[in-house]
Amino acid sequence: MISKSDYMLYLKHPAWLWLKKNDKTKLPPIDDNTQAIFDTGNLFESYAYKLFPEGLIVGFDSYDDYLSLSRRTQDAITAGSKVLFQARFEHEEITCICDVVEFVDESTVNLYEIKSSTKAKPEHEYDLAFQMVVLEGCGYTVKNISVIHVDNSYVRNGEVNYKELTATTDITEAVKARRAFTKDNIKAALDMLAKGEHPSFSPTLSGIGAFGDWLGIYKHLYSFGPNSIYSLCQLDAKLIAELEAQNIENIENIPENFKLKPKQALQADAVRTGTPTIHVEKIKEFLSTFEYPLYFFDYETMASIVPHFDGMRPYQQVPFQYSLHVLDSPEGEVRHVEYLHRDNTSPAEGLSATLKSQIGTHGSVITWNMSFEKACNTTLGKLLPEYEQFYSKLNERIVDLMIPFSKNLYVHKDFEGSASIKHVMPVLVPELSYKVLGIQEGGSAQRLWMEAVLDGKRAGEKEKILADLVEYCKMDTFAMVEIHRVLQSL
Repeated sequence: MISKSDYMLYLKHPAWLWLKKNDKTKLPPIDDNTQAIFDTGNLFESYAYKLFPEGLIVGFDSYDDYLSLSRRTQDAITAGSKVLFQARFEHEEITCICDVVEFVDESTVNLYEIKSSTKAKPEHEYDLAFQMVVLEGCGYTVKNISVIHVDNSYVRNGEVNYKELTATTDITEAVKARRAFTKDNIKAALDMLAKGEHPSFSPTLSGIGAFGDWLGIYKHLYSFGPNSIYSLCQLDAKLIAELEAQNIENIENIPENFKLKPKQALQADAVRTGTPTIHVEKIKEFLSTFEYPLYFFDYETMASIVPHFDGMRPYQQVPFQYSLHVLDSPEGEVRHVEYLHRDNTSPAEGLSATLKSQIGTHGSVITWNMSFEKACNTTLGKLLPEYEQFYSKLNERIVDLMIPFSKNLYVHKDFEGSASIKHVMPVLVPELSYKVLGIQEGGSAQRLWMEAVLDGKRAGEKEKILADLVEYCKMDTFAMVEIHRVLQSL
């Protein structure tokens, strides 16, 4: 039997489903950040349920509950329930658990899928088409099919308003148009599993926008060298197919006349020659625009589906922390100041007041990927109109230290075509490492702060988490100090 999630894995990549059914230990485990996304999705689901006040949760909390779910679904239908949440239906070799089934009459239903995205997406059509086929196999007519999703224009003011937090998009015709496709692929998935042999694992077989996700699994399954073709930047299935067809496994073996995107071609040249490409004069020109004192600046932010505080929107990135390394003159000693919000209150006011007192009124504010910090400043200015002018002026001073790398003024084979600080720092400043820190990337920083400060889930760990956050954010700005020093030394 295959479930809805099984079917979606098959569409993403046939081998993904095969591994789940036959050798799931080879699939990477769900990490804490991914699990947190699932958990917040469940929270949004609870608000969506309120749209159906007569709804009954069938659901399951254990494997035994799951085994009885189909029977309990039928019992609820027999008892006359008009709206069911998490009800299970089975037809021959296919089964699904539906988020919301609304009974129009005893043989006609409306079908709803709850998604934590901000709009209905094409992949939701595949998901709902599978559910429709199962329900039709059970003898039901599926009348209307919709996605309940997040309305990201919602602004919290007091208690969460579930009607304003949610939006519903009807995709009935698009889903019904996929009926034949769905039946064909259900058969193909069942036939593949029946054969017992695994399909090709090649990323070229990825579907429904899952190329990047499957490529990550593919690189987890096999040990590729640092310069394999799967390390090329801006990869897609078409390019992989062309390279695999010519039995090219490593970047250095790609012919120079092979058609690549400009950034890929630069990466390939760097691998072939082993020599960095550095446009010293252009870098010098870029650095000459900096005005002392230099403020090396980085935010860490909170974001959630359901806004925690008044004035905030779903998924809005609101800073709770910053790090600031300050260099007053070319010969001066670098100094560090920072802010970390430690209470279950909106961080906007305390952070803004402290930042205004520490960042001065002139001098370049140096960031990495400045669009993020600028967007955060705009957000803070709208949340706190009394600081709007301050943040507007601050944005005028921001410069982006990523530019020499994103504009290919400095190209190194070990950047792997990326301008991320996580790729650049190990090459230019190898003595620094995120691996020695308690928190090593931004997703964990956001999750752990929210769990420790807002959700109260980590009371015994709170002080350690806060200390780790200080060190992580401090590393981001100190890395910029050192990268700037390396560029100047050129």
